[in-house]
Amino acid sequence: MTDHLHLNCERLLGSLSEYIDGELPPELCQELEKHLASCESCRVVLNTTRRTIDLVHAPVENPDLPEDVRERLFKRLNLDDYLNNKT
Repeated sequence: MTDHLHLNCERLLGSLSEYIDGELPPELCQELEKHLASCESCRVVLNTTRRTIDLVHAPVENPDLPEDVRERLFKRLNLDDYLNNKT
């Protein structure tokens, strides 16, 4: 990790969702990618966010968790909407 302050981290990471969804204007995309090239912390946030999105959207055909445990987990993570849309 570099020693310099990342003054743009908060502002750029506020656009992370749009970046992942491909909805960011090209100029801001370039700015974000330039920042990501030099900021390990922001790359970790980006990769973690992408992985979380993948996990949430992944179909669960045979959940290993008992239904009551799954429900408690989703409620604890404030994912009640996903409980109503079981696959």
